[in-house]
Amino acid sequence: MARLSRADTIVQHVSGLLSAGAYKAGERLPSVRQAAREHGVSKNTMAEAYDRLVARGLLESRAGSGYYVAQFQPPRQVPPAAHVAAAVDVVSLLREQLDQHYEVRPGDGRPPPFWMEGSELKRYFSVFKVAGPSSIDFGYGSSWGYAPLRERLRVLLMERAIAVQPDGLLLTHGVNHGVDLIIRHLIEPGDTVFVDDPGYYPLFGKLTLAKAKMVGIRRLHDGPDLEDLAAKLAIHRPKIFFTQSLAHNPTGGSLSPAVAFGLMRLAERWGFLLVENDVLGDILPATLPRLAALDQLNRVLYVGTFSKTLSASLRCGFVAGHPSIISSLGNLKMLTTVATADYVERFVFKLIQDGHYLRHLRRLRSRVEEAHKASLDQMEALGLTVRASVTPGFYLWTEFPDGIDEMELCRKAAERSIFLAPGSVFTPDRTAPDRAGRGRAAIRINVAYGTNPRFIEFLRDIMAGR
Repeated sequence: MARLSRADTIVQHVSGLLSAGAYKAGERLPSVRQAAREHGVSKNTMAEAYDRLVARGLLESRAGSGYYVAQFQPPRQVPPAAHVAAAVDVVSLLREQLDQHYEVRPGDGRPPPFWMEGSELKRYFSVFKVAGPSSIDFGYGSSWGYAPLRERLRVLLMERAIAVQPDGLLLTHGVNHGVDLIIRHLIEPGDTVFVDDPGYYPLFGKLTLAKAKMVGIRRLHDGPDLEDLAAKLAIHRPKIFFTQSLAHNPTGGSLSPAVAFGLMRLAERWGFLLVENDVLGDILPATLPRLAALDQLNRVLYVGTFSKTLSASLRCGFVAGHPSIISSLGNLKMLTTVATADYVERFVFKLIQDGHYLRHLRRLRSRVEEAHKASLDQMEALGLTVRASVTPGFYLWTEFPDGIDEMELCRKAAERSIFLAPGSVFTPDRTAPDRAGRGRAAIRINVAYGTNPRFIEFLRDIMAGR
């Protein structure tokens, strides 16, 4: 444990006195000179300690008078509204991915840090290098995002046969920010939206927060089940269908050309928009079927990010679509966050422009393919059922034999400090009788951890004791 400095020790001591009620609100503390003498430190050290307590909101500094106990009244705790509490419950899995407690992590949604920062990019992260340093003026930057990166993205998307107009692309703080802007702009309370089932659970939380009505569309190995979609279109009138075409989270499946064509026909016929999440697009072949390529961004909003392929801490993504919608999203972005991080966008642009990002992607793609095959082989050797996946991605959807309870499975894993992502989390209506998996226990496996010896031993014990 690191040794506390003298200022740290004083801050802890005075904080304890304040918490214990040794001083009343508004009461003056000893002067810097007197307190320094009492604590046996210099006046500079004492002044630094007092300033830290001011920064924490515990003290107030009054010029020419000294330091006083802050007039602070802890806010009354108000229970969250029902829809807010429901939204937080939906994304409870996210907590463990942010505040990590488990040692073995096959339930993680992201690749391990050493796949990113541990690659050849590490030296570029250690010294934050950005494009055009002489032009940085410490301002906000454009609310549209760094223009050279936006233009570079238009070129990259053209390689996927997606033609983006100059004013048809907006930079965001990642996919979640882009989706949030779309929901804020297009969804009103009570609107019906379709989602993949199983699908991306943070999206469910956002839609719950927006008081939208979610209807799950069964997800098959080659994309949304068109029969299920057609049947539900006869009952519901969705405003938007949120889907992930390729390397789907959580099932790992990818859209087939036939399903892509059928989905676009239904969208045209019934008049709903499509939001296509292509979060892993940079490590997938450009020739794979994408809804945005079929539609050319007339009825499709296309979202992507660098957070999955560079670093989860680099919040940089984009939304591409028809300029009329993108302009409105840009206005909403300006009102809610003013702008995205110009430094981050310049840094990403420099990695692309100098060829470092491409070399990193080649290595990352190779790692994903190897880990995907190894994890798949291991699951099948254990006798588990894995959803078919044509394109290697980050995830395997693994189902257990009848008789295994999903929540009990997760409880036993937690006892061994193993973090699992249960299948029920990825279903918009966890109580629906026809939920994905037909009631069988299922988990999403991150292929980076799919061959971990402790995880494999746990699964072997589960299968042997069922």
